[in-house]
Amino acid sequence: MDIKTATAIRRLRLVSAPEAVSFLLLLVCSVLKRTTDFNAVPVMGMVHGVLFILYVLFWADAWNRTKWGPKTAALYFVLSVLPTGGFFAERKLRRESEDAVIASRARQEQQGAVKA
Repeated sequence: MDIKTATAIRRLRLVSAPEAVSFLLLLVCSVLKRTTDFNAVPVMGMVHGVLFILYVLFWADAWNRTKWGPKTAALYFVLSVLPTGGFFAERKLRRESEDAVIASRARQEQQGAVKA
């Protein structure tokens, strides 16, 4: 995995949890709007909208760079529209990036052993 691919996965991973938190806060604000005089929906809606757009942009970049299959790409997209899906996406992306780092180090060690 090259540095640009690792960066794309890292960006997607870093935005997935805040996007999930903003979605949950937006749901809470929606309930509060209907049950009290508190109305933070316009602000939280904008925050969540920006984070969702970033998630989709970073998802598209990661899909392009990692060459995920359609099932994997669809899974990460579906996780973005579920209220707690961003937490699961972050966990899966962390595992994927750790596995890629391990594989990259193993390749480097094999190349070093072949040269020696």
